[in-house]
Amino acid sequence: MKFQIPSMNQIALLGATGSIGTSCLDVVRAHADQIQIRAVSAHRNWRKLSKICHEFQPAVAILAEESVQHEVILSDFPAKTEVRFGSEAITEIAACDQINTVVAAIVGAAGLASSYAAVKAGKRVAIANKETLVVAGPIIMELAHKSGSELIPVDSEHSAIFQALLAGNHGDVAKIVLTSSGGPFRGLSRKEIASKTPEQALKHPTWDMGPKITIDSATLMNKALEVIEARWLFNLQAEQIEVVVHPQSIVHSFVEYRDGSVIAQLSPPDMRLPIQYALSYPQRWEAVAPRLDFKTAQHLDFSPPDLATFPALKLGFDVAKQGGTSGSVLNAANEIAVSRYLQNELSFYDIERVCREVLSAHEFIASPTLDELVALDDWARKETTLWQP
Repeated sequence: MKFQIPSMNQIALLGATGSIGTSCLDVVRAHADQIQIRAVSAHRNWRKLSKICHEFQPAVAILAEESVQHEVILSDFPAKTEVRFGSEAITEIAACDQINTVVAAIVGAAGLASSYAAVKAGKRVAIANKETLVVAGPIIMELAHKSGSELIPVDSEHSAIFQALLAGNHGDVAKIVLTSSGGPFRGLSRKEIASKTPEQALKHPTWDMGPKITIDSATLMNKALEVIEARWLFNLQAEQIEVVVHPQSIVHSFVEYRDGSVIAQLSPPDMRLPIQYALSYPQRWEAVAPRLDFKTAQHLDFSPPDLATFPALKLGFDVAKQGGTSGSVLNAANEIAVSRYLQNELSFYDIERVCREVLSAHEFIASPTLDELVALDDWARKETTLWQP
């Protein structure tokens, strides 16, 4: 059964101060007659959150980091906005009866609990937090089936696949192809990349994203996580998923059907389009993102990924095949490894090395419970924190 959007879609924007949240606010501004923000959350940036509240007047604003409570000047928030603290408050608002759609844009495994609560409550979830499905894909998808929740992807690649799948029957899908910009180090040798600093890795050629996802794009771990997410979100086998490097980021992904037809979704690289589609589906609203200009000469390049230079991508295919607890461990190890790289504690290729070693060392469970996934997430974080090159 398809989720029916009410005449005024009441949304909870979780992760309002990040890059996805900022783009989502642009969509809300453009379609204020269709969308109303009822709740917003941030990790600890209360000043930016208060500005958002003054513009959009939500009923609730939540700061996940409870330690900032003594810093917050409550009078800086609008009188009609109730300010809450802690991750439990975010989980509660995700399941609130007054919320129709949850925009899950909290970075990393920290977004799992609220996404789980929203799915359990039968909400439409505009899922920008890929880690939810990387960590607990089978559990989340089974829960959505039971509750009637609808997960609409916000990642540009998964949004493209979602749209292209509307062109045919699921049983006729031969494979999907996720496109990758190649990141800031595309075309360089492994020797050239090995000494790259975090500052260099943060200079993405196409997308403006937060630091964690930008580093993931440099290692291609972001694409590895997207392979795992696609495995569960679209109910595919790992062997049905491929990756191709496409520097222009115009073709956002492909679906190939068994008759050889390939359906792709094209648009300029702007996250506002997939965010808007996740909020409007099955409708299409007037564009807030720029359109392609076919009067201007342009070309599109495609090439296979270099797995020797970017070995993190292979981890994604390995984990997509293995399933079970491997996604939780890989995601947790990567989050800590990226954090350590940004603090100059690890080198660029140490990120993949520690992820592979921690993944190999964990006690694999084929059909884990959510509690077991959470426990292994904690274990992997500790192991990665202690790991030395």
